[in-house]
Amino acid sequence: MGKHIRIAIDGPSGAGKSTLAKMLAKEFSLIYVDTGALYRAVGYAAAQAGIDWRDSDLVTGLLPSLSVDLKYIGGEQRVLLNGEDISGLIRTPEISMAASAVSAMPTVRAFLLGLQREIAAKNDVSMDGRDIGTVVLPDAGLKIFLSAAPEDRARRRFFELQEKGDGSTYKEVLADMIKRDGDDSRREAAPLKKADGAVAVDTTGNSLEKSYGILRGIVQNYIKREAAT
Repeated sequence: MGKHIRIAIDGPSGAGKSTLAKMLAKEFSLIYVDTGALYRAVGYAAAQAGIDWRDSDLVTGLLPSLSVDLKYIGGEQRVLLNGEDISGLIRTPEISMAASAVSAMPTVRAFLLGLQREIAAKNDVSMDGRDIGTVVLPDAGLKIFLSAAPEDRARRRFFELQEKGDGSTYKEVLADMIKRDGDDSRREAAPLKKADGAVAVDTTGNSLEKSYGILRGIVQNYIKREAAT
């Protein structure tokens, strides 16, 4: 194939984007790019610096001192902040809210945009986030908008957090998720929305296997079309 395979998967928090995008990458030999982890890295940096992550001026002032990068070890994405692997430190509810706040800032989005596009320019990718099909890779060959009912998404996230020993209650996780949905959809910079031409997939009530089967079929058809052109 002469051109790179580029799959953009967007959707709200907890819709299963990362899990499914990672599975697709493994099966179809693509590089998996979790863009949300990049915003989590900036949110984590703000929290570590002791600054208010909702203050655009303070966060923007922090950016020149940050180096955010992705590294792939054994096919797994690792997130590096100033050379330190912080992958295991950025999945808490607190950092989720920080990520949502900093991702609304145009300066932060501009700071990370080049890195995301550079990875896609050099590799066949399965990339997930909230503005991949609308902003980061508007010319992606396949765009998918993945969604599910808030209660469904909160349940999945709650069980994930429980496995990690996090003490958040289901009600707290659901409240955070609904707030984040609103924040992500209403923000001025690259709001969460379905990209033109995106295939909509609702995973409410689905098992992981069922959701993956749906996406797998969509991707197989896309790759066949690309191979024929």
